[in-house]
Amino acid sequence: MTIRDHASHASHASHADHADHLDSVSLDAIDRYWRAANYLAAGQIYLRDNALLHRTLEPSDIKPRLLGHWGTSPGLNFVHAHLNRLIKEHELDLITVLGPGHGGPAALACSWLDGTYTDHYPDVTRDEAGMNKLFAAFSAPGGVPSHIAANVPGSIHEGGELGYSLAHAFGAAFDNPDLIVACVVGDGEAETGPLATSWQSVRFLNPARDGAVLPILHLNGYKIANPTVLDRIPREQLDGLLASQGWDPRWVFGDDPHAMHHKMAEAMDSALATIRRIQNVKRNPKAADNGVPPWPVIILHTPKGWTGPRTVDGVQIEGTFRSHQVPLTGVRENPQHRHMLADWMKSYQPGELFDHFGRPKPEILACVPDRDQRIGANRHANGGVLTRTLDLPPIDAYAVPVAKPGETEHEPTRVLGTWLRDIIAADAPHGTFRLFGPDETASNHLDDVFDVTNRVWTLPTKATDDHLAPDGRVMEVLSEHLCQGWLEGYLLTGRHGLFSCYEAFIHIVDSMLNQHVKWLKTARALPWRAPVPSLNYLLTSHVWRQDHNGFSHQDPGFLDHVANKTADVVRLYLPPDANTLLFVAEHCLNSRDLVNVIVAGKNPSPDWLSPEDAALHCARGLGIWDWAGTEDEFASEPDVVLACAGDVPTLEVLAASQLLREHLPGLRIRVVNVVDLMRLQPESEHPHGLPDTQFDAIFTVDQPVIFAFHGYPSLVHRLTYRRHGHANLHVRGYKEQGTTTTPFDMLVRNDMDRFKLVCDVIDRVPGLAPRAAAVRQAMADARTRHQGWIVEHGEDLPEIREWKWTS
Repeated sequence: MTIRDHASHASHASHADHADHLDSVSLDAIDRYWRAANYLAAGQIYLRDNALLHRTLEPSDIKPRLLGHWGTSPGLNFVHAHLNRLIKEHELDLITVLGPGHGGPAALACSWLDGTYTDHYPDVTRDEAGMNKLFAAFSAPGGVPSHIAANVPGSIHEGGELGYSLAHAFGAAFDNPDLIVACVVGDGEAETGPLATSWQSVRFLNPARDGAVLPILHLNGYKIANPTVLDRIPREQLDGLLASQGWDPRWVFGDDPHAMHHKMAEAMDSALATIRRIQNVKRNPKAADNGVPPWPVIILHTPKGWTGPRTVDGVQIEGTFRSHQVPLTGVRENPQHRHMLADWMKSYQPGELFDHFGRPKPEILACVPDRDQRIGANRHANGGVLTRTLDLPPIDAYAVPVAKPGETEHEPTRVLGTWLRDIIAADAPHGTFRLFGPDETASNHLDDVFDVTNRVWTLPTKATDDHLAPDGRVMEVLSEHLCQGWLEGYLLTGRHGLFSCYEAFIHIVDSMLNQHVKWLKTARALPWRAPVPSLNYLLTSHVWRQDHNGFSHQDPGFLDHVANKTADVVRLYLPPDANTLLFVAEHCLNSRDLVNVIVAGKNPSPDWLSPEDAALHCARGLGIWDWAGTEDEFASEPDVVLACAGDVPTLEVLAASQLLREHLPGLRIRVVNVVDLMRLQPESEHPHGLPDTQFDAIFTVDQPVIFAFHGYPSLVHRLTYRRHGHANLHVRGYKEQGTTTTPFDMLVRNDMDRFKLVCDVIDRVPGLAPRAAAVRQAMADARTRHQGWIVEHGEDLPEIREWKWTS
């Protein structure tokens, strides 16, 4: 193995050509900081003791499992060192988003060096003892993850799944006019669809009101086993690609540290000057509107595993994919490799970096910003401390009057839209609320918001366009990934938002949801992380009202996906009408550290509950609708429970109840509506879980329960399998029987229509089938008649289209 000398010798270098950007003192401080961070990064991957190498490395000093990613760490440390200088010289408000999230050793090293890690974890002191703790804890049981998780001060991005760094960075910059977000984009990450789309985010950045994003595209040539595309294409093609998307590239390339320090300083100073020039022009009300010029992007080209082992056992390591994770793999068992590790770490000249007690020397800290300006201490990266409570207009002013259940009908999302409109208006002075969605705000009947705001758009407009302006509060782009990433960055920096989406296509962000849930779960356990506003989904244009678009638009499975996640974080709501939707939305926008999923229709549907009853029902999460059943108050229990969750299932259950009242008047029916789906779980499984005694009282222990559910039936069974009466539970829901058809035919195809529910009751109430055979036959005939009618007329039966609840 070949080891180079990484000592600075900065004081002997000539910098005449670069004096405007980096003097010898600054160069020396940056280089020392970089070497120290590289030393700490390598130590985290390998060592559990003997952090300063005061004695010869022994097998007991080496971790039993070598985990972590070295390849990207030197580049991340290089960027961090130069950002420190930029922040300190210009007193910037700056946070970082590190796309190569597997570069955890770098983020932890820099956090320990500038003291922010010790601020939050006082036992990890900035000395040899603390260094040993830092090393031993990295990627170890009971320690810290190898990725940049919520545990790392200054982070808002985990990066375990690549592709979302730039979207998160822009989300953080929106409505933060003084903030700069430096985003390192890995060249492997740049190959993902979400990241490729994220370059277009600059088209939605308003320099007059928003902060700035400084992308640093780090080309180190390799992923875990293969070369990267952007590293291999000609430079002029990459320049053209970025320029076509609104960016002005600045290249920093090479492997000589001295030259690279000067190039990076020059590129960063140039980028900052351009950012300030754009902002100054756009923030001048007298300036002519000549569009937005290209924003700066830095392309940093360095070897993979820079400053690490060049070769090991005759095989090249630095500059190849072999440096991606652990360059030296046999250190514990192989004395020669152990000697190589010691030589590698000593090549950073730790005696120049740390004093005898392991404390960073003042020369290193000369480039570190002061207290709150340190990257790890920036409050925007702990957004809960900046969060202000939204001004939510009182629900009573928007709720629809309901004299009798089902007598009137409204479009639930349109009613919600009027409330969202006034939230946006009330929030205007603060700029802390945005509505996100993939080109569907009007389609989802939330378009009342355009009475007070516009869609964000900084490109040229035409007379035929609708509600486009740079200062809009509605973020629409036809990428669910981008909407989700923007919103996550917005929330994690302390603001509020709502993501409205067609139900079937929210699956596109399944894995992004996974990452955010894991982040929230980790953050909730950290006392220094302040709670942030919840991630709120509004899923509409849902499975039961996508008859016109067909099978491709029919999928309620996001509920199943979310229900799998940690109970501390996720909530699922299925409001049955407009008023319950309002109360659920109010609750969700007031909540913190949660993922709330609301499924609600946009089509006209009956108003079941008055505002007062809706408030109580939502507070309970589920409840008996005594007005819809036929229970005898003197009877011990009902003959059957008709349960429902979701707007269309609720309508069908009430229609079935009405049929049963008409045809089987002696049957004791209880109707139960569920708005908070997690109430179905036991309290031992979910914070909203209903105690067994209450669940048994509502659903009974030994009577049949026919449950009409919005989604896949198996989810209800999964949530209730521990309940005493689970064996009596029969669930109807979506079972992948979809096509382009009529609304009611969707129900018939999936056996959740009112006629089938009546048949289910007859089949499952003991002793009822023989005396209700004629009724059952009539229900089956109605289903047959329905099929013939829709083929001939192209619409549902009049008795279905014109049905009204009658008590």
